[in-house]
Amino acid sequence: MQIEVLKSKLHCATVTEANLHYMGSITIDEDLLDAANMIAGEKVQIVNNNNGERFETYIIKGERGSGCVCLNGAAARKAVVGDVVIIISYALMDFEEAKMFKPTVVFPKEGNRL
Repeated sequence: MQIEVLKSKLHCATVTEANLHYMGSITIDEDLLDAANMIAGEKVQIVNNNNGERFETYIIKGERGSGCVCLNGAAARKAVVGDVVIIISYALMDFEEAKMFKPTVVFPKEGNRL
């Protein structure tokens, strides 16, 4: 049996940009991606702590060291600059493997720094 479990989480990152006129996705600083064990193209769930919105999109790699967390396209309607979001990715794995798996959780500091 396979189950879906938390793989990675960026807990309480701050939205730095919302770009409505861009193909959809979320752009995330490459340093944050590395720290959270996430990759470009990966499906993520975004939870907005400010307004309760929850939605899914995929990751685009942002400039390393920029602190960028930019919602693009339709996702830009779900948050404004300054909103605090949780970015979550999940993985499918065998039930027994999942019992021992430890997710990667990152708590960015001010400016989305590590």
